[in-house]
Amino acid sequence: MKNITDNFGTMYTPVKALVVFQNNNAERNTYIESYDINTNGYPINAHPLSLSESSALANALDTSDELKRNFLKPSGLLPKNVLYINPDHDGYAIWYTPAMEAALFFIDKLGIPNGKAAIPPLLWKASRKDLYIFALDSIEAIEEQTPLCRAPFFNIYDDGRVCMGTVSVDVQPDTLLQEFMQLWESYFFNSYFSHLLGGKSPVQGNIIQLWQSLVGSGKEFPVTELVKNGITLKRLLS
Repeated sequence: MKNITDNFGTMYTPVKALVVFQNNNAERNTYIESYDINTNGYPINAHPLSLSESSALANALDTSDELKRNFLKPSGLLPKNVLYINPDHDGYAIWYTPAMEAALFFIDKLGIPNGKAAIPPLLWKASRKDLYIFALDSIEAIEEQTPLCRAPFFNIYDDGRVCMGTVSVDVQPDTLLQEFMQLWESYFFNSYFSHLLGGKSPVQGNIIQLWQSLVGSGKEFPVTELVKNGITLKRLLS
C-alpha cells in the first residue's frame, strides 16, 4: 500500500462544542453551554460559555479583516489615472478623469435640459462613505502642488464634498479599486443636480446659463470659467 498521508491537507480536530438552549416564554431567553472535546472526540466538562470563549468565538467568526485586505486592491495593473491609494481603515483613493462628454441630469426647476455635455478634467477623492470632486485646468502635469478648482456642478460644498442627497451609497469593505472608482462615478453622474451649496457660484458667471449653453451643444467646456479654490492636491493627501 502506498502512503499518501503527505498529500492530505491540514487536519482539523474538534476541541470545543456549543449547545444553545432557549426557553419557551415570550422573551425567548438563551443560554449557551460549552463542552470540551476529549482525544476520543467525546464532549466533556460541560460549563456555561465563558467570556474568554465568547471572545475567541467572535474572533473566529469575524471576517472583516479578511474582507478589508481586498479594499482598494487593483484587479490587475494599477490604472494610469490613479494618483494615490490609502487602503487603511476608512481609506480612500484619489484619481482623475480627463475632459469628456457626460450625460447629466437636472431637476426641472433649474430649467436645464437633461442630456450630454462637455465637462472639464475632474479630480476625485472618495472613501467608502464620502466623495469629493474638484476640477482641473488640465491633466498634463499633475503633482502635489497642482492647484485645484471648484467642480462646476450643483450639490457640492465649498470644500469639494458632494451632497449625495437620496442616493443610496453602498460600497462594500472588499470592493476592488476599479469597481470602487466606477461605483462612485456612476453614483455621481446618475444622480440629479438640484441646488447650489455655500451660496457662491462654482464658476465665473451664472452656472445655470453655462449648462444651458453646453447641454446638447457639442461645445467644449470653457476651462476659463473655472474658479480656483485655494486647495492643492497635497492637501488632499491626509
